Amino acid sequence: MKRMSFHIVDVFAIEKYTGNQLAVFRDAGGLSSATMQRITREIGFSETTFILSDTPRDGGYEVRIFTPGSEVPFAGHPTLGTAYVIRHEILRQPVRHVNLNLKVGQIPVAFEHRTRGGDMPWMTPREATFGESYRADQIAPLLTVGAEDIDTDFPIQVVSTGLPVILLPLRNLDAVRRAGVRKDPWLAWVRDREAKDVFVFCRETLQADNHLHARMFADYYGIPEDPATGSANSCLAAYLVQHRYFGRDPIDVRVEQGYEMGRPSQIHLRAHEDRGTIHVHVGGNVILIAQGEFR
Repeated sequence: MKRMSFHIVDVFAIEKYTGNQLAVFRDAGGLSSATMQRITREIGFSETTFILSDTPRDGGYEVRIFTPGSEVPFAGHPTLGTAYVIRHEILRQPVRHVNLNLKVGQIPVAFEHRTRGGDMPWMTPREATFGESYRADQIAPLLTVGAEDIDTDFPIQVVSTGLPVILLPLRNLDAVRRAGVRKDPWLAWVRDREAKDVFVFCRETLQADNHLHARMFADYYGIPEDPATGSANSCLAAYLVQHRYFGRDPIDVRVEQGYEMGRPSQIHLRAHEDRGTIHVHVGGNVILIAQGEFR
């Protein structure tokens, strides 16, 4: 009977049992896509990753990412968590960089030294692309908030750094905490659209040292709500610079997410514009929770 080792990590964690859970499987090259999908549903986390080999190819490790609903070309917390496992469990040495070969291309992860709490991984996603914008009256009927809750000073816009998402600015914390999608109308509306998920955010926060409060709804991928979303936050970082949300460039901010789910998370965002290109970096704490064998 084939046995595969796996690790469970919490990504964007404040402490153990916070952040976004991730299962990482090693030596998964012999698995079919269908088996990976079934294992992902068995685990039940927002995402599960599969490292196809402990040997790199073209300077990076071959990795596939699955949600309970489908495979995705890119996701943030799986990128950081998988890079952490490669560094600590495969390489077993404090290298400064790990590259992941994902469906979207090669994504680099750098480890920033900290005097406390271990080195923090930072990923550099693909350059952001900005898609179509929507009116408040188009989106509001699909949500559990009203058009009056939407911050119309900034656009409702599709942004992608590998996985497109609709970024929706809301006026205050109360609106974000009431936010959600009306599942059937929402799924019907996004069926033929590029972006399937919506990421809501506001300036008001629960923790004074954070800058934004956010939530992510991804029913299309089998994730009613995600506690910490690196891909959406990478899009958000580019959006904040593009639209001068804080009135400045560069930005170095912290986003809180997952509080409504009992999984408080903290996502670090750095971004700046240079000659028309917005450079984004997303970082977060990773904590190893468990390891074992899957049969």
